[in-house]
Amino acid sequence: MFAHIPPPIKMLIMQELIGRQDEKKILRGLLKSDTPEMLAVVGRRRVGKTFLIQTVYENEICFALTGSQYSPLKEQLQNFAWQMEKYSGSKIPVAPPKNWAEAFNQLSKYIDSKKHKQKKVIFMDELPWLAAHKSGFLSALGYFWNTWASRKNIVIVICGSAASWMIKNVIHHKGGMHNRVTRFISLQPFTLNETLQYLQSRSVTLNLYQIVQLYMAMGGIPQYLKQVKPGLSAAQNIDEICFRKNGFLWDEFSKLYPALFDNASNHIDIIQALAAKWKGLTRKEVLAAIKIPDGGTVSKYLSELEQSGFITSYLPFGKTKKDKLFRLTDEYSLFYLKFIEKKRNQSWQKISQQQSWKSWAGFAFESLCLKHIGQIKKALGISGIQTDESSFVSKDSQNDIGFQIDMLIDRPDNSINLCEMKFYESEFTIEKSYADEIRERIAQFKALSKTKKQVFLTFITTYGIKQNLHSLGLVHHNINMEALFEE
Repeated sequence: MFAHIPPPIKMLIMQELIGRQDEKKILRGLLKSDTPEMLAVVGRRRVGKTFLIQTVYENEICFALTGSQYSPLKEQLQNFAWQMEKYSGSKIPVAPPKNWAEAFNQLSKYIDSKKHKQKKVIFMDELPWLAAHKSGFLSALGYFWNTWASRKNIVIVICGSAASWMIKNVIHHKGGMHNRVTRFISLQPFTLNETLQYLQSRSVTLNLYQIVQLYMAMGGIPQYLKQVKPGLSAAQNIDEICFRKNGFLWDEFSKLYPALFDNASNHIDIIQALAAKWKGLTRKEVLAAIKIPDGGTVSKYLSELEQSGFITSYLPFGKTKKDKLFRLTDEYSLFYLKFIEKKRNQSWQKISQQQSWKSWAGFAFESLCLKHIGQIKKALGISGIQTDESSFVSKDSQNDIGFQIDMLIDRPDNSINLCEMKFYESEFTIEKSYADEIRERIAQFKALSKTKKQVFLTFITTYGIKQNLHSLGLVHHNINMEALFEE
């Protein structure tokens, strides 16, 4: 049954596609559509874009081409010719086209010659590398769509890791690609639930606490998780993957940002600045940290990093747009800058016994919880309610000690969940001094925010909190990590 599929696709479809239910519905829906479609798929490096397309469309792809980074136009066109030769089954070498206009003309003639009865898929992967400066690719693709594909029973899938480039040059393009994209997918990393499924599909049987540790170090990136070996603990796997010279993530950071951004040094400077300030920085503070003039370029860099899924912006409760905080929420980047870069060839099992690990784990767990707000709302019984999630920041003053609340869930039923997130190896015990601190923090929040809403104190921890005199009457909701693994 695989005879007509080129080797790269045949190899991929033998693996199981985990999760991606919404994306699969979109992809299959495009095949049933009675109109031609152009789908744009974006997502960070190694998140599984190619695997998703090739798996769902395994029997429909009639031509596929992948861009090659830093390759000149001549090489890209040669790759096109080789792909044309492969898919057409030609026994005679196909001559490389002179330009992309000629290439798309060849492609249209090839597909017309096959007279497909069912809707077929043309897959253009790593589009930003195909459409390099002055290559003429985008204008040729636009002409190809306008003059041929828009009248055919076809789906064109364009895919790229540089999300900001795709959005600017394709989705919001003012030229030949304007309004050509009919559907858009932003592919996100796996959730904890999908991570659990994926690891189980690879015979990795770790408990939830161990999986949380893996997730905090490398996130839900399928290609990273693919490196996890059965029979090893989370700490052992992190050692092998991150702290051994030939480990998959030992030097991934040096490749990650240059693969997505031209002149990536400023992007990396921002990532490093945010890694040093876990609670986040305002735009003004980012400018001061990376020492570049305020000419608007920093907003561009921040936008590109956020669109690509590395950072997340949050508006503190009751604050205006200028107070927006940017936080580094890419797990691997934070882990690399905090540990891998500084402690190469050391043992993670030894590092994870140090105080620096506890500080990192606390923040990483907070970030993990923020990414699973849907699961938290489900545990609270408010999954069907529109809410606003934010943080609350109080600066130091002469009379009050500054403090920060990392997550508030502001609800339309005149209520607010004030969330405390704790990563702990067993049940978390609330001591009297901590209970007093929490009560004072709630009182200060009410006074400073002037809110009249009901405040519910919500604890989100690994193993829950231990009931005692100090938790009774204080904690309204006790959510453990099992809830974070819900679909």
